[in-house]
Amino acid sequence: MRKRIGVRDLILGMYVDELCGSWMDHPFWKKSFKLEDQNDLVSLKQSNIQEVWIDTAKGLDVPLHIASAVSDSDVAKQTEEVLLAAQTKSEQVVVAKLTLDQELDRARKIKEQGKQAIVAMFAEVRMGKALPMDEMENLVDEINQSVARNNTALLSLVRLKTKDDYTYLHSVAVCALMIALGKNLGIEGNELKSLGMAGLLHDVGKVAIPDVVLNKPGKLSESKFELVKSHPLRGWEILQQCPAADEVARDVCRHHHERVDGAGYPDKLSGDALSLAARMGAVCDVYDAITSDRCYKAGWAPADAIRKMAEWQKGHFDETIFQAFVRTIGIYPVGTLLKLKSGRLGVVADQSKKSLLKPIVKVFFSTRSNAGIPMELIDMSHTQDSIENIEDVAKWGFDLEKMTGIC
Repeated sequence: MRKRIGVRDLILGMYVDELCGSWMDHPFWKKSFKLEDQNDLVSLKQSNIQEVWIDTAKGLDVPLHIASAVSDSDVAKQTEEVLLAAQTKSEQVVVAKLTLDQELDRARKIKEQGKQAIVAMFAEVRMGKALPMDEMENLVDEINQSVARNNTALLSLVRLKTKDDYTYLHSVAVCALMIALGKNLGIEGNELKSLGMAGLLHDVGKVAIPDVVLNKPGKLSESKFELVKSHPLRGWEILQQCPAADEVARDVCRHHHERVDGAGYPDKLSGDALSLAARMGAVCDVYDAITSDRCYKAGWAPADAIRKMAEWQKGHFDETIFQAFVRTIGIYPVGTLLKLKSGRLGVVADQSKKSLLKPIVKVFFSTRSNAGIPMELIDMSHTQDSIENIEDVAKWGFDLEKMTGIC
């Protein structure tokens, strides 16, 4: 049986089934392991991880005197309540000016252009040259225009990255997410562009971290983990030397790993001490990180990532910002593979105008006949069919982009 407990209640002999937090909150690379080493126990208790899932069938249970354990069903109920709170805040979803299919080709070009620009930027900073801010501003403009035409095309593309592309395309993805989230919050003009630039530059401090450390597939030593965690300050120092980088970019660069409960880094800011931009950066950074394939783990499906973030939300993210983020990308983001009650499989192609719970789905496969079917676009708010569950793409072995044109 799985139970969620506070890290303070961990004891040797328990089986850690899942760590509740992003990879930058802890030095462990394994998804699950039996807690048998005292050093691992100390590392966990000293990390920014507040809670873990344990499996009592594979290790020790929680002592009877500890009443803080929460079951799977309780957490699932709490998570759905958090997601539904975003739904009830606003039933209105912005209608795209272009369809996903119409914007995808342009978005592919921007993705490649963005990767090349960030690779060049990192190379120039490593050589001690100034940041190419004119090129970065042009890229932000291109990303802003793509998001305005269709706010899901570029976001669905930049989620697909190899472990070698991650550092570069992560910057492009966070830029696009910051712009899309900013639009949802009613931010416009130069302020919106500042948020995009902040997303593009938020990880510039990683130029100071050797690739062998950033891309290490195994557990990081304490010293290496601290080195990785130094990147927000290193980036802030780089931006301090760049007059064209504004205060928003410097702030997000330094504070995108802070948490609203003060357990983040480097300054352990909390609550209102964190700017709106920094709180936005924290949500966007984590979402892209956990949905991306990394050298040591496969990324989560978008819908699974949203539910995990909802599970962690209290203490980690600003509630209002997180709810706006869910409205921005949907409870079932584009690219999510769904099984319908009819037995058909479909991939989320867009968000419905009526409800975050009822996306537009492109069906293409029947589980009952175990065969492909003619593709059909279904608005779940206009059908008697309904969503049964989220499916694992890897389990089915589908190449969704090739089969459906959707990433």
